[in-house]
Order: sequence, then C-alpha cells, then structure tokens
Amino acid sequence: MTPEALNERFAIPGVLRFEHGPGGLVRAAVTTASSTGHAYLHGAHVTHYQALGQSPLLFTSSSSRYSADKAIRGGVPIIFPWFGPRAADPGAPEHGFARTAGWSVESVEQPDDVSVAVVLGLEPIQVTRALWRHEFRIRQRVVFGPRLEMRLEVENRSSEPFTFEEALHTYLRVGDVREVTLRGLAGTTYIDKTDGMKRKREDAETIRFRGATDRVFLETDATCVVEDPVLGRRLVVEKHGSATTVVWNPWSEKAQVMTDLGADEWRSMLCVETANAADDAVHLAPGERHVMAAIVRSA
Repeated sequence: MTPEALNERFAIPGVLRFEHGPGGLVRAAVTTASSTGHAYLHGAHVTHYQALGQSPLLFTSSSSRYSADKAIRGGVPIIFPWFGPRAADPGAPEHGFARTAGWSVESVEQPDDVSVAVVLGLEPIQVTRALWRHEFRIRQRVVFGPRLEMRLEVENRSSEPFTFEEALHTYLRVGDVREVTLRGLAGTTYIDKTDGMKRKREDAETIRFRGATDRVFLETDATCVVEDPVLGRRLVVEKHGSATTVVWNPWSEKAQVMTDLGADEWRSMLCVETANAADDAVHLAPGERHVMAAIVRSA
C-alpha cells in the first residue's frame, strides 16, 4: 500500500504517519511524548529509536542499501526461519527471508499517552514457499515509548510440525566498541564462529572486545548490560521467550569488505541479539504459537 492509503487508515496526527524513506521504501515515522522512531514495512525493520533527551539507541549504517531485495544494515533485522547460512541449502539467502520480505500493516495502537505500537504481519507468498514450504504467520509488534519493545510471534498454520530459528538482530550504537564492556553471560556455553565453531565457556563476568567477535551463547535467558564509558550510558537488553543470545562485531578487517558498512563504522556498533538458534531452535506443533520479545533501553 502507498503511504497515502496507509495514512488514511492508520495515521495518528502529530504522532504517527507513513512516508517514503531512503530508496522509496515505506516506513512508519513515530514521534511520541517520550521518543522518536522508524519502522519499515520492508522486513518489519526498526532502524531508529531515540528516547527523549538521549542519544539514538540503535546503530544504522550510513552506507546501508535501501532496496527491496537487500537487507538494511543496522537497526533490528528480523531473522527467520534460519539463522546464518542454511545448512541444507547453501544457495538460500543468509538469515532467511523475513528481513527482505514486504510486511503488511495490521494495526496501529496507542497503549498510553507516551507510547505508540505498530503491528506488522507476514504470511507465505510464492517466493517464501519456494524456500520454506510451511504455512505460517508472523507478527512483529513494536512499541515506541520510554523504551523500545519488540514482540515477535510465530504461528504454525501447517498440518505438520516445523522447526525454525529466529533473532531480533539488534545493532546497539556505542561510542567505541573497544571501550565497552558486556555483562550477563558469565557461566554460559557459546559457539565461537570465529574459531571453527568450537564450543567454549564464558567465565568472565564482563566481556571486552579486542577483535572480530561472533558468539552464539546457548541456554541463556539472562538480561545483558552494555557499559559505554564513551557515550556515558548503560544499555540494557532484556528478553523473554529466547534461549540464545548472539554477540557480534565484524571488526576492521571484515568491515573493509562489507560494502554496506562504512570502513570505520564497526567501532560504533555492537550487536546483542535476542534469538533462538542452533541447539535452541524452536519446535512448533500445528496450531501452536511462539512469542519472543526484547526490551531495549538506556539506564
């Protein structure tokens, strides 16, 4: 639907309107008494959230491609129904199809005087069925308020069970990733994707970053806290319905070959992802639903 048609149905004067963003992609532009934000119909992708009087919470690359066939680099991409490369099909798109699919607007809500919620939905189409034969429905409910809340619901509409992986691939904006620390994952086993997929145990109470990092922490529902001395803030990632936390930064060498990431922008980002992946993939019977949620805020 066009922004004009969407505004006729869903706009809230002075609070929410639909508009064309970069590349002509349609987005919801939100301004509440507590925050501002953007959510694209392309991938149900949140690219911006900023609480009143604070710096932007999310990192989005200045070199990101805004194209209907590409994922936006930064913000919060939605990973579904597989995480990373698909083991059974190396030619399938990395991280699944949800982050590049066109989602529909289901509703716009005002839960209170300082918040607004945008609910976006995705169902199978010919392109997705060619990649993944199951019938499903996904809803992404994004609340822009004093904190950023995202609730991803997956429903199995097939006549048989299916298994899927998912992630809210959150890019946090930091002053300098080399100066931040991450707490909340001590005692957790992780898959180190930078070291041949070896399984390791995180013993440190605080994690510091000294090089390329790509870790899939398993069987953890812990809240993570990023201490950022450069921007002088603490970022909190709380989650529900998630057993996996992914921590990622490409560092300088990999960033140099990523055409949708500025050469030095890796310093300004740290991904702390709410997920269910690898050992924690979700098994869903016919008619069942699964909800995964992330709440991100500055403390």
